[in-house]
Amino acid sequence: MGYLSLLRSPFVLRLLAGTLIGRLPTGMGLLAVPLVLRHARASYGLVGLASGALAISAAVGGPLLGRLVDRIGQPRVLLPTAVLAGGGFLLIGAAPHSPPVVLTGAVLAGAATPPLEPCLRVLWPHIVAPDLVEKAYAMDSGAQELIFIGAPLIVTGMVALASPASALWLAALLGLLGVLVVATAPPSRNYRAPERSADWLGPLRSRGLVVLFAGLIGTGGAIGSLNVLVVRYAEQHRVPAGAGGLLALNAAGALCGAVGYGLIRWTMSMRARALLLAAGLMTSYAMVGLRPAPSAMAVLMVVTGLFLAPMLTVSFVLVDRLAPPGTITEAFAWLVTVFTTGSAVGAAVVGVLLDRAAPVWASSCGGIATAATVVVLLVGRRTLVGGEAAAVEPAG
Repeated sequence: MGYLSLLRSPFVLRLLAGTLIGRLPTGMGLLAVPLVLRHARASYGLVGLASGALAISAAVGGPLLGRLVDRIGQPRVLLPTAVLAGGGFLLIGAAPHSPPVVLTGAVLAGAATPPLEPCLRVLWPHIVAPDLVEKAYAMDSGAQELIFIGAPLIVTGMVALASPASALWLAALLGLLGVLVVATAPPSRNYRAPERSADWLGPLRSRGLVVLFAGLIGTGGAIGSLNVLVVRYAEQHRVPAGAGGLLALNAAGALCGAVGYGLIRWTMSMRARALLLAAGLMTSYAMVGLRPAPSAMAVLMVVTGLFLAPMLTVSFVLVDRLAPPGTITEAFAWLVTVFTTGSAVGAAVVGVLLDRAAPVWASSCGGIATAATVVVLLVGRRTLVGGEAAAVEPAG
């Protein structure tokens, strides 16, 4: 069955579209919040604090909201958080001159980000045939690239047509709209997580998940480092469309990689695939670190994306298989948090190195980070199996 047939399956298109719409505010906020604050002549210090508060609160709030979904269901979490997160964006847009209001709005918008991403991934095994679940994860990982492409374009359009604050108002509206589409769908309303053991670690008592998440911190770090590195590269080389063009090529490569992964009939195990794809990422990021000519760099942007989306797909499948009963939504939320944290650290490290060290150190960060992913997955490969007996530590 191809992707078009998969999209025709009951509720698949509705849930995928609703999730993408509802997640647009996350991408829009990263650009709109700084633009709103600078339009109000706020200091760069406040811009940095607000952006950091938005990212950190989202990273902390995600697993907590995921645990709540596993306990009380999806609609009871998605609908209130959409209202709260939208309210946070409205606060920033209404009072960009007030640092206390801005920071309160940023924390609220981040911490209450509706957990649409983990909620959708929990539902895939319930709405598609077992032999199509992996293809659904591949489609999911590729479709999220549309957010990274579409969100900045929407913000840019709103700024040109109206004002930076209007982009935040639209973000609040889109977040609520997307959540309504998902939360009112029968699969979301009917989903109930299995009973879970009463331990505070939740999914983190799975040794396999801990190994996977530790490895993926490096992958997230490589992504964050690339986002900063291409800006410096575009300043030093003539690149059509600048840094944005390079990142667009990376997103296009990821989209192609996700489609290609779903079309391949894989015979190797999941942990072997994870190692193979991580090695591919390591090689391509190491080559990016050589800072080749623009034509070669353009090709490498596509190649890094080609490996990234399949790596995400394999990670989704492993989370589904390794999460202890009753913790899968929280486990998927931890996956988002791991990537967000790794990306933030990677971007910060490269930024410091570009200011204070030789360029080669900043350029090598992506290769080093993905090498760490390979090492962690290789050392802990025996835990990356699809059985709870081998993957879960006894509670208590």
